[in-house]
Amino acid sequence: MSTALILSPCRTPVLAMFVATLVSAHGQALVSEAVLAGLARSVPGIARTAALDGAIAADLFAEAIDARKLEADIRSALADAPIDVIVQPVATRRKALFLADMDSTMIGQECIDELADVVGLKEHVAAITERAMRGEIAFEPALRERVALLKGVPLGVVEEIIQNRITLTPGGRELVRTMRAHGGYTALVSGGFTVFTGPISAVIGFDEHRSNLLLADDGILRGEVAEPILGKQAKLDALVELRARFNLAPEATLAVGDGANDLAMLGEAGLGAAFRAKPAVAAAADARLDHADLTALLYAQGYAGSEIVRD
Repeated sequence: MSTALILSPCRTPVLAMFVATLVSAHGQALVSEAVLAGLARSVPGIARTAALDGAIAADLFAEAIDARKLEADIRSALADAPIDVIVQPVATRRKALFLADMDSTMIGQECIDELADVVGLKEHVAAITERAMRGEIAFEPALRERVALLKGVPLGVVEEIIQNRITLTPGGRELVRTMRAHGGYTALVSGGFTVFTGPISAVIGFDEHRSNLLLADDGILRGEVAEPILGKQAKLDALVELRARFNLAPEATLAVGDGANDLAMLGEAGLGAAFRAKPAVAAAADARLDHADLTALLYAQGYAGSEIVRD
């Protein structure tokens, strides 16, 4: 989503209508009528407010020149309140295509780190994972290095890891199922592995999943991953391919992730959201979720609490 100044033909900045969606930290209800009234008084341009789900989430509609400045003004007025703020043009807020990263986004863990724990190398592998997700080292060679350390691990441990160690991020199932119920298409696009994305995507409810293939002989990992590796470029390519398949405008797409290999995908999406993301990713994304769960991306599209498909 562009946040540049909106210019008239004579290049004079003009006002546009934005919606700023406020979402409380997971499990809390902080967006009270008093908070909304205070923002309406202190933030220039706010025309009206509308509750989306009690005091959990609400919209502020505002005329502004620049989305980033409007967001900064609202965050400043909220001070340190654990409330996320997502600002975007009103006209294009509802999305028809959703792409999501898996590790540390749709689930709370990094699956490769959990595999490494089987051979006593979790700390070492996790350190490499962290550097790759921060963009300090290239994703593809870092993945090959980590996978090489998994040589000899039986594939049978994957089921145990999924059952006993993997936790779904709150709001993820609701996000995917609500979008599908309203005609949207959803894809889990991961730099992880098919042995995880297959069952996890099914539990969450995605239409499809894409990830890397771990090579094995007789159920034992070879310490190799099939080429080409699904990384930053492949995630971007997936978004572009699916957008073209469904003949969608760029603005009709939504993506979420936390690491450096998600940056291109987030940048291409109509709304790119950084979830509990590394600093560089949070700074570059259209929106960042530091406090709320993933239902924030439904509220951002204008869904009311009563419209969310819950288990």
